[in-house]
Amino acid sequence: MRGIRRGLLCAVLAAAAYPAESAAATREYWVAAVPTRWNPVINGQDAIHGARYDAAATIFPTVTYRRYSRGFRAPAPSAEDTASGVGRIPGPLLKARVGDTLKVHFKNLDTLTRAPHSMHFHGVEYKPSSDGSYVPGFSGRDAEVKVGQSVTYTLHAGRDSGGVWSYHDHGPAMEASLKGGMYGALSILRRGERRPDREFVAFFTALGGFETIDGRAFVGNTPVFKARVGDVVQWDVLSLGDEFHTFHVHGHRWRASSGVTQDTRSVGPAESWSVRWREDAPGTWLYHCHVESHMMQGMIGLYRVSR
Repeated sequence: MRGIRRGLLCAVLAAAAYPAESAAATREYWVAAVPTRWNPVINGQDAIHGARYDAAATIFPTVTYRRYSRGFRAPAPSAEDTASGVGRIPGPLLKARVGDTLKVHFKNLDTLTRAPHSMHFHGVEYKPSSDGSYVPGFSGRDAEVKVGQSVTYTLHAGRDSGGVWSYHDHGPAMEASLKGGMYGALSILRRGERRPDREFVAFFTALGGFETIDGRAFVGNTPVFKARVGDVVQWDVLSLGDEFHTFHVHGHRWRASSGVTQDTRSVGPAESWSVRWREDAPGTWLYHCHVESHMMQGMIGLYRVSR
């Protein structure tokens, strides 16, 4: 019954408090829309089924979100982003706690398509000037940030904002932007909730003709998530597009808020959720979408737990 024990522990861990915090924080992030060349199949193969792919057919130009240092001085590599499976697709993992104010400074550096872009955030409170959603005749510059321009989105993590949520381009080029990978995750801790030891982002989308997790397809290309026995791990599961997916991790179970034990859970367009457990199952495990055709087209990866 090891999996059920993990699931029960999740509820205990979620309620475990940090030392009292004196006040809510203001958290600032700098994010830019930047051109890149992306390849969902970096090693050119589907390691499980043996299919091979020519890079000339899988690499494509696109525009993605990228984390920058304060004032957009330079791109800001983040070891935390890499460990979480994010960086360019999906964009940087933005973090906050209920009660916080977020100031997300966004700059459009899209010299590839020269389209206006924006950032639209799910799960948080904001004024119309920080909506980032383009509606001709109604929306402001927050929804149509032209090349070289910047805007600051002011967001509030309300009492019901705890959880994981998506953010994405909602400007005039929204459809093309989402198909190209212009999206990311916002992770908000509830009051008193403890940070996990490991946080993994699994963003399920169709991209470049493949079914991808975090913009990559097939074992050997999708993120290899790593944990140790004893770690509290949190999986953030999100999706955008037109498809429904099912998230499954081999050898693991968790208890849903309804009390039902699960090892598979669905996620649809613009839906998101997270699950936690304390890891006690060493080995190398598969995680994937259990829509079989999606898995066969690339939506599968490895999860490695060491002692």
